Amino acid sequence: MVEPVHGDQMKIVATDGYTLNPGDNPWDEVRALGDLTVYERTASADLIERCRDAEIIIVNKTPFDAGTLSNLPHLRFITMAATGYDCVDIASAGKLGIPVSNIPIYGTDTVAQYAFSAILHLAHNISIHAEAVQQGKWTDSKDWCFWNRPLIELRGTRIGIVGFGRIGRRVGEIANAFGMHVLAHDPYQQERPDYEAFEWCSLDQLFAQADFVTLHCPLNADNHQFVNKTLLSKMKPTAFFINAARGALVNEADLAAALSKGYLAGAVVDVVSQEPIRSDNPLLGAPNLFITPHLAWATLAARKRLMSGIVENIKAFLSGSPINVVNGEGTSVNK
Repeated sequence: MVEPVHGDQMKIVATDGYTLNPGDNPWDEVRALGDLTVYERTASADLIERCRDAEIIIVNKTPFDAGTLSNLPHLRFITMAATGYDCVDIASAGKLGIPVSNIPIYGTDTVAQYAFSAILHLAHNISIHAEAVQQGKWTDSKDWCFWNRPLIELRGTRIGIVGFGRIGRRVGEIANAFGMHVLAHDPYQQERPDYEAFEWCSLDQLFAQADFVTLHCPLNADNHQFVNKTLLSKMKPTAFFINAARGALVNEADLAAALSKGYLAGAVVDVVSQEPIRSDNPLLGAPNLFITPHLAWATLAARKRLMSGIVENIKAFLSGSPINVVNGEGTSVNK
């Protein structure tokens, strides 16, 4: 519990607001809580100047390192416009008495839906076959049907879920509905789900046994590029890899090489190590790989929940009882 905030409206700055509201998700409820300035995007050279007077900052992907935080004398609270918070040095923020809150549940259904859209895409390759039809390949076929990629029935296959939190569990529920066997790995094992076709396993076991491997874990110092040639070489040559979590969880050169060598059958990634993707990213030349532009989170329904979560985080801070704090209960807003 901290002291409630009183007095004039607090100055609130959103550093990178465009992706949250490109025009269909108004800031009205946030604006009602203080003196709000929204920047669509903020370059690192402009960050301190734009945030110098801010007491509350709303951030999605703009990096806030220790040096930047130390140059913001009025800052009292940061709310992520996301679940992930790896762009903020939360330890340094805590030392400065600045709570950092995330929004943990806004994207559960949307990201799980994306993961399964990727799985279904890999199972049937609808876009590839639709393109083949447009190219005249069905017209020229000697048979009444054709396919140029393997078609996979999901029932009876194994899905490996790395990170069995809210999103991972929802992916497991969907997989169970499709009749898949769920393998899960998480360093913080909680209660097992209530369906029978489930087992906890090691990373080595998961990568070796799964027909689909999907990442739903946060990025931290311990798992940076943990998906590397060692793990990828354990995969079955018929298996697929999906990443809708964070790009830096994967050694991208190793994934590109594994696809080229046939260690796995294909992959879908929604995230890369540097975004927007750079033209020299090795994944761009990899075979049997589909890359989407970090859109798994971005349905309008999810973005509306995200905006509501920002409002609730700020209200809780102003009341003196911050919620969803990711840098320790002892963090104080009193500066």
